[in-house]
Amino acid sequence: MLKVDALNQYYGGSHILRDLSFEARTGEVTCLLGRNGVGKTTLLKCLMGLVPAKTGTVTFDGADLTRAPSHARVKAGIGYVPQGREIFPRLTVEENLRMGLATKPGGTPIPERIYEMFPVLKQMLNRRGGDLSGGQQQQLAIGRALAFGPKLLILDEPTEGIQPSIIKDIERAIRTLAEEGSMAILLVEQYYDFARSLADQYLLMERGEFIKRGAGADMDKDGVRELLSV
Repeated sequence: MLKVDALNQYYGGSHILRDLSFEARTGEVTCLLGRNGVGKTTLLKCLMGLVPAKTGTVTFDGADLTRAPSHARVKAGIGYVPQGREIFPRLTVEENLRMGLATKPGGTPIPERIYEMFPVLKQMLNRRGGDLSGGQQQQLAIGRALAFGPKLLILDEPTEGIQPSIIKDIERAIRTLAEEGSMAILLVEQYYDFARSLADQYLLMERGEFIKRGAGADMDKDGVRELLSV
């Protein structure tokens, strides 16, 4: 679904992303791991067109999106849940979810599956987004990204600052989406156990490049936890 080839990006004279190549396949969770400041969020911003790639290509569902604007990438089928959630605090839960339908015809209903995955959102439809807890806001951000039915869902550290009970809800939702086989999932995460439980394949980043990659089932054997803590 997503293919990245030899991607490079610079800030000023600093080489931030170094010749990155990988694929995210439909029906699988690809986990990108690494400590703070290694380039994970910059990579996601490149994939979404928020930061231009210096060289390399981004191919999505067979189309070259390397130079496409962000809105064209969303229209092509990429859903993005940014770090920090970035919901609209003054809009209601329902209005936030409807923002996820911006690429759809007017009157398109919010998919019921979002409420099935995150029942609290249905209970709080008329509550302002800013009045929700951090965990509920994260569920709302994921629901907003799912509203239009993406082919690729990108999640940037969805467990950050979230209470354990809601982390379990998010984990179940991601696993369900992957098992349905209708989308690829790219998950950026620092919480090792969460990533290991979901990863079909992993990519470990250090200083803007991948230093190790493999099957999710091999993360313990490959010493990924130890490499993250070095």
